[in-house]
Amino acid sequence: MEFRCIPQDLASALGAWAGDTLVVGLFASGDSNREDPRRQVLTNLFGGELLGRLEQRQFTAKPGESISIERLGASPQTLILVGLGEAAEFDLAGIRMASAVGARAACAAGAQDLGLCLPTEGLGAGAAARAMAEAVRLSLFQDQRFKSKAEPKALPNQVSLMGLDSAHQACFAAVDATCAGVELARQLVAAPPNVATPQHLADTAAQIAQAYGLELKVLERGDCEALGMGAFLGVAQGSDLPPKFIHLTYRPSGPAQRKVALVGKGLTFDSGGYNLKTAGSQIEMMKYDMGGSAAVLGAARSIAQLQPAGVEVHFIVASCENMINGSAVHPGDIVTASNGKTIEINNTDAEGRLTLADALVYACKLEPDVVVDLATLTGACLIALGEEIAGLWSSSDGLAEALVHAGEAGGEALWRMPLRPSYKQGLKSPVADMKNTGPRPGGSITAALFLQDFVSPNLAWAHLDIAGTVWSDKERGLDPAGATGFGVRTLVQWIEQGAATAT
Repeated sequence: MEFRCIPQDLASALGAWAGDTLVVGLFASGDSNREDPRRQVLTNLFGGELLGRLEQRQFTAKPGESISIERLGASPQTLILVGLGEAAEFDLAGIRMASAVGARAACAAGAQDLGLCLPTEGLGAGAAARAMAEAVRLSLFQDQRFKSKAEPKALPNQVSLMGLDSAHQACFAAVDATCAGVELARQLVAAPPNVATPQHLADTAAQIAQAYGLELKVLERGDCEALGMGAFLGVAQGSDLPPKFIHLTYRPSGPAQRKVALVGKGLTFDSGGYNLKTAGSQIEMMKYDMGGSAAVLGAARSIAQLQPAGVEVHFIVASCENMINGSAVHPGDIVTASNGKTIEINNTDAEGRLTLADALVYACKLEPDVVVDLATLTGACLIALGEEIAGLWSSSDGLAEALVHAGEAGGEALWRMPLRPSYKQGLKSPVADMKNTGPRPGGSITAALFLQDFVSPNLAWAHLDIAGTVWSDKERGLDPAGATGFGVRTLVQWIEQGAATAT
């Protein structure tokens, strides 16, 4: 799919464009819809019957609304109108939504040469161009790898973004890299657990390293034992599949002013262990418990292609399964993490934080300037923030602000949550340094506080709980039903735009 910018104003761009499918965004404004100048332009180009057709179809231009009008023997042969909502509320999120809605409708109409005409005034033309292109590509993503008879839809060969100067053409290289990372993350999360094993994650890291010249170290069980990773290995000991501790490194061609470590939770399947997940707990969906590692590896794929200057990035994943056998960890067991802290396991289904504990200790020993971890960590975060917003905990105001802004730029919503010290009382154990879970109230907060104990003091650190955002049961914005690849765009924007300096 090729993207290009057409710089003419609305009327001249539409009048001169001869593709087969055209998507135009219209604002809603109550009873004065006809005042939208874009409607007048369309009327001039396509005839006065158009407004009557909109009234007949009860098109009110609310966000997410669209209608398709076939024009036999005319050019363009398909006109698709998408609602933008109120002009005063239109932003980058709105342009992403409109682009995704329009692209899906165009794909359903069999578009080959698609024109996308949406207002960009006040949004920043470069940011708008990137948002539109990412939304089109990601909304049309298809994954039919595991169907016996795949029926992929034909995608447009060319997408023209109208009203944008050709100088913004350069952003499409970043679009390609970012979307490739998101698509990789989606494929990893969507793959069944008999495919996306710890070895498969290690192989994926190896493919990225080989393709882009990154450094790769994979620690085997014996290597992890030598480093004292008792928390990670405690989770892994119930599975027949060997654990893999993955460390992928991007180094810039020139000097690095900053060193960043990204850590992803890599549970390729989570049965809950002896605290077995029961009916209604979505045990069949626990393949997505490696969504944090998918985001980190997806970001690695994007960063490797983008080659940002001045920043060294370490991508770290402690990957294993949480299963049950005669060797599996028991509720009540005590394990020792690689920093010497002892942990009483009062719930084997709170395993992700155990694997992250050793991964965070490892990351901190690299002496980075900042550490960010991503994990499908708690159902409590899903209850608190729903399916569209990820939780963010951070020891650094600057880092938290930078990540929130990067999420906004990438179209991913983050909400900062508190690291309330008094809640840490809930993690006290009478027999060990700490328990792996606290009381039910504030469960996502105590989980973050648990992780903080394995981060070096005074090091800028952030934790993203993506439990609610990693998967969607229905089409949502530019995400298809299924794996979303959440986190990749935030990480790429944060690193690419130099926000990694804000701690």
